[in-house]
Amino acid sequence: MGILSRELLGRGVSLTGVELDRDLAKFLREDLAPFGDRFTLVERDARHVDVDLITEGQPYQVVANLPYSVATVVIRHFVEAANNPTRLTVMVQREVAERMTAPPPDLSLLGLATQFYADARIAFIVPKDVFLPPPKVESAVVRMDIRTDFPLTLEQRDHMFALATMAFQRKRKTIANGLSQGLDRPKADIETALSDAGIDPQKRPQALSVDEWTIIARTIAA
Repeated sequence: MGILSRELLGRGVSLTGVELDRDLAKFLREDLAPFGDRFTLVERDARHVDVDLITEGQPYQVVANLPYSVATVVIRHFVEAANNPTRLTVMVQREVAERMTAPPPDLSLLGLATQFYADARIAFIVPKDVFLPPPKVESAVVRMDIRTDFPLTLEQRDHMFALATMAFQRKRKTIANGLSQGLDRPKADIETALSDAGIDPQKRPQALSVDEWTIIARTIAA
């Protein structure tokens, strides 16, 4: 209903809202009309919206109470955009927030993606009783300060996430076993490549750091 939008506009910012629901879009245009041209509304699905179109290449931040069912897709859409934001401040389900920010040995595929692109931390927990009706889950606000320099090219990033997906699908196995099966390559070859790169082939994927994953992207992919 635009509660967050109204708070932001009240602090003097220029705001572009993204709303898919036609009835809500109509309500927001009318309700937030007093803010004039500081408020613009784009009727699109946030998972697929053209970031360059709504930002016009200018620096921006993303602030949102994200729909929990698509939160991770929306986040990845913006952080991987050519003109990505300087910061995302988003509310998500608490369990998702904890996965986004967990370090090794509890790294997840979501955590790898989040921490590769950003310095991420949980800002605060949002209790159930502030919602009407109260949900069954707690929420959390995550602040993601986007990195300005990524250690991998776009092609290498694709390799890293492809390899990480293979490994995390087999997260009970060692990284050598998981990649050997995923790539259909001899385990000995994978172990040698990992060892030569300074990676312990007996580690499990969730125990590797983001830096170690970037090394894997360069060595195994090559």
